[in-house]
Amino acid sequence: MSPVVKIVQPSGILDGTKAGQFRQEISNLVDNGANIVLIDLKDVTFMDSSGLGALVLALKTVRAAGGKLFICSINEQVKMLFELTSMDRVFEIYANRDAFNNAILSAN
Repeated sequence: MSPVVKIVQPSGILDGTKAGQFRQEISNLVDNGANIVLIDLKDVTFMDSSGLGALVLALKTVRAAGGKLFICSINEQVKMLFELTSMDRVFEIYANRDAFNNAILSAN
């Protein structure tokens, strides 16, 4: 069975005001059968702890449903936040969508 890959691409600032909407979007994808979720952060200019919390909850939601979650295209600020919180060890992060496609989709 081929994997159902869904891509979420938030934009702007990922903080408390957008976190709820983001979590709901992830839940909807999982409920609709997505088993691989890629979060493309290319258009995210800034993320705070609420945004990071939303990503952690998204990871838990996807894993609880037996799926996998990946992240790609993070900027320097988000990269620094991930490193300071050791989240770069929790999430599988790819440089961009092409790197994700080559690593994940070609493996399936």
